[in-house]
Amino acid sequence: MKTVYLDNNATSRISPEVLEAMMPFLRDLYGNPSSMHLFGGQVRKNIDRARQQVANLLGADEDEIIFTGCGTESDNTAILSALAADSCRQHIVTTRVEHPAVLGPCKKLEKDGHTVKWLSVDARGMLDLDEARRAIGDCTGVTSVMYANNETGVIFPVEEVGAIAKNAGSFFHVDAIQAVGKIPLNMRNSTIDYLSLSGHKLHAPKGIAALYIRKGTKFSPLIIGGHQEMGRRGGTENVASIVGLGAACELARKYMEQELTDVKRLRDKLERALLAAAPDARLNGHPEMRLPNTSNISFEYVEGEAILLRLNELGICASSGSACTSGSLEPSHVLRAMGIPYTAAHGSIRFSLSRYTTEEEIDFVIEHVPPIIKLLRQISPFGRKTA
Repeated sequence: MKTVYLDNNATSRISPEVLEAMMPFLRDLYGNPSSMHLFGGQVRKNIDRARQQVANLLGADEDEIIFTGCGTESDNTAILSALAADSCRQHIVTTRVEHPAVLGPCKKLEKDGHTVKWLSVDARGMLDLDEARRAIGDCTGVTSVMYANNETGVIFPVEEVGAIAKNAGSFFHVDAIQAVGKIPLNMRNSTIDYLSLSGHKLHAPKGIAALYIRKGTKFSPLIIGGHQEMGRRGGTENVASIVGLGAACELARKYMEQELTDVKRLRDKLERALLAAAPDARLNGHPEMRLPNTSNISFEYVEGEAILLRLNELGICASSGSACTSGSLEPSHVLRAMGIPYTAAHGSIRFSLSRYTTEEEIDFVIEHVPPIIKLLRQISPFGRKTA
């Protein structure tokens, strides 16, 4: 059975070019880059090259990039580092629709005594800038707002929020894990102090990520124990994966236009067909201000888990929300924050495409999803029996 993979916001396949770039460092070039001898030293220059490749994708300088073990580590590092910079500024501003990598530490910090302002979103998943202005003040140590939502793809006005944070003297952190590689970014013309990215969202391996730290920004390491990463993250470097992340970032620059055109066209084709063929279906999120690869559709009066099970039988991979929370039977916290009705939130499916998605795969999904919805509605416990 062929796999039709439309769950790229959960993770993405490793590009063949990335795997090829990594192989020498898994097989022959295994030296420790911190060693004094030539065998290790030749590895160091490849880490430096990868750092430059990441910086090029972000429009940053290479000394503003450190490598981490995952996006969650990057998020945690940025938030905790910002709070450590000024003990008088212990107020946090973030949103109700963040990824668990930001929600988790913020909830723990709130439990430990910090004050947290949770910004709301409207029915299309958009932030209210006036609420942000009221929330961010003289005591705000860090403002953390995602660049694009992992479930709906909605793109936030991060530069506008960043300007508010700068005026208040707050550090500004952006979780850009879903955005990097899909839309253009330029840190040289940005208000962002810290920006997180993760390799496995842009066709690099799992277990490698990066954190952008603007020059001159105060920083406190989360992992202490060595001089690696310019003294900002201890631990022997994961060389093969770092090289892979660099290669993936270079490829992302090459294929950015394809993400914005071809991938978007296939997403739009999928949306139009499913919304037309399935009554009581709705698109979740802003129709325009979102990532070109992401579509979140609610099929009312049907349980999302039941849809996913039927899709799985056909080899179609999709999601009911964040992969980090998909084990929960509760509706998505993102859709609940948007005020999506319970009967729709429970039947939401996220389709997330990549540059490897084909027209034939989209046609296959269009052919099979509407009959699945019709069948499930006939046996739905929510009382809706017609399709």
